[in-house]
Amino acid sequence: MTESQRNTRSRSLSTWGIAYCTETLDFKEIFGRPGPQILEIGFGMGETTAEMARSHPEWNLIGAEVYRAGVGALLARIEKLGLTNIRIIEHDVVEILTHMIPDQSLDAVHVYFPDPWPKKRHHKRRLIQSGFVQLLVQKLKEGAVIHTATDWPEYAQQMLEVLTAEPNLLNLAGSGFSDRPAWRPLTKFESRGLRLGNPVADLIFKKRDNPGVKNR
Repeated sequence: MTESQRNTRSRSLSTWGIAYCTETLDFKEIFGRPGPQILEIGFGMGETTAEMARSHPEWNLIGAEVYRAGVGALLARIEKLGLTNIRIIEHDVVEILTHMIPDQSLDAVHVYFPDPWPKKRHHKRRLIQSGFVQLLVQKLKEGAVIHTATDWPEYAQQMLEVLTAEPNLLNLAGSGFSDRPAWRPLTKFESRGLRLGNPVADLIFKKRDNPGVKNR
């Protein structure tokens, strides 16, 4: 952490953070209003999360991140932009989902550029696995979406296979990958990768209207 990130985290986490606990959250109480509830998993330095919150003030965003530097960076963006529609939980996302997020409560889950763990022996550490996707589906409302993105082609293919295999999800692209929606901002890292010719894959899957019954 930089000194600035450390100071911002110390100053502002109590205002914009939610302490981890084993009780389910009341989103309306947390945000003081109704609205689309969106979970941002692994927001990194918070660039994308802050821009989406600025562009969509009606969204209620909860960001899950374990790295304190990233938490400090997002808090700085919240202060700079005067954002009020982001809350941060600095904790492991599996435990957050298991204990804090009510079933059928989320309108969207975003997982942008998760660690690809490129070495084969580390693939089991990748976030997008069947068990994790099943947990996400449990927390989604009917018609809600899981949106992932990666610049690692082999991981993109694995994501596609895992998400396609989940019977309660429907690929909004029909098959294969989606175009990047306009509401997902380009990060500086992503823009630089695109200039270098690195492919970026977006995958957007919707929870079926009748979970457990595969649509024809």
